[in-house]
Amino acid sequence: MTSKVETVLRNIRAAAKDSGRHPEDIRLVAVSKTRDADAITPLLDQGQRLFGENKVQEAAGKWPALREKYSDVELHMIGPLQSNKVRQAIRIFDVIETIDRPKLARAIARISREENTSCVGYIQINIGQEQQKAGIDPQEADNFIALCRDELKLDIAGLMCIPPAGREAKTYFLRLREIARRNGLDKLSMGMSSDYETAVRCGATSVRVGTALFGARTYAN
Repeated sequence: MTSKVETVLRNIRAAAKDSGRHPEDIRLVAVSKTRDADAITPLLDQGQRLFGENKVQEAAGKWPALREKYSDVELHMIGPLQSNKVRQAIRIFDVIETIDRPKLARAIARISREENTSCVGYIQINIGQEQQKAGIDPQEADNFIALCRDELKLDIAGLMCIPPAGREAKTYFLRLREIARRNGLDKLSMGMSSDYETAVRCGATSVRVGTALFGARTYAN
């Protein structure tokens, strides 16, 4: 029986080929937030090594033990990051995808120097300009990218976004791609369980998939 991981990877490959891209250029980030080690281990045993978490404390509680057995895991921070959690985040995560404001960027730069490490970062763009969502405004993106790269000397790999719910995602994915293009950035983290194939067709280099891999979340009453 085809596993959920295999199904998602097959869909990614098909979307890549449909758009004239190389499937190996797209990476699957398995979104393991709220999932315990018992739920994550089957994916690890199938070879999945790239995971995304939303909260520093949650990641700190489960990933050190998992990494003792699966040492080649790559962990991405994909949720909002508070400035006072930066030091812990840098020690746990390989990539922070949610750099979204000058205060946070400056904290990452300072603490990275103190920790003598280089933190790979993505800048989160509030691509739909939604008041309730984190991310730098698209109109401020160029200046913020310059701040992060030129002044703070952060290792900025690319951009990340979450398009508005209920709207055609393609428009927003293409908008993010254009911001990346004019700033010379190669990596685009965009697309989730409901729209990752569209994201691949629009140039995503990584997609963040949770429900399609783990099933719907259950919440306590």
